[in-house]
Amino acid sequence: MTRTMTFDVISDVVCPWCVIGLLGLEQALDATGDVVTPVIRLQPFELNPHMPPGGQDIAEHLREKYGAQAGGGGEVRERIRTMAAALGFEMAQRPGGRIYNTFDAHRLIDHAQREGRGLSLAHALFRLYFTDGRDPGDPVVLAEAARTAGLDEAGARAVIESGAFAADVRAIEREWRENGVTSVPTIIIDERYIVQGAQEPAAYERAIRRIAAEN
Repeated sequence: MTRTMTFDVISDVVCPWCVIGLLGLEQALDATGDVVTPVIRLQPFELNPHMPPGGQDIAEHLREKYGAQAGGGGEVRERIRTMAAALGFEMAQRPGGRIYNTFDAHRLIDHAQREGRGLSLAHALFRLYFTDGRDPGDPVVLAEAARTAGLDEAGARAVIESGAFAADVRAIEREWRENGVTSVPTIIIDERYIVQGAQEPAAYERAIRRIAAEN
């Protein structure tokens, strides 16, 4: 007998740790199907809400945000690449990489979740950005992601072009920040238990089984 368990996954499309966190959680949920029926709800969080169109060079952005030494970070990037590869995801490393605004991506994810395709769209956007180096704020890229995720492309384009769900996304982002969420990924289980930062699948599995046993 399984029990339904909700997972609010607060993340951003251009956050590499969010890829690792979501994939790790999904693997853990595959392993805990004997105790849990999961409901995953993707929640918006913008790491760079004021990023202009066209984005910014990643190394330059990191130096501005975190200091002079942050533009290197080769060891961290290799760790991210290795952890992602272990989860079956290619985290490409290329010179001249850029980071982008993701507000429109979050609007489209909101739409996709209403259509039951939120996770598929998130995976498509992660691949387009981290593997292919594409801009997740570009309407053409968003439409391609929607098509890959199985969404009606005309409907997705209408969302992108109309600014639909903007107020909803802003309100949710504001709510999470007001509730103390300052970094991603943050996963809230059953609206009570908080897991911060990307974890390995085994760590998520232990947490899930522990919570399931308590209830």
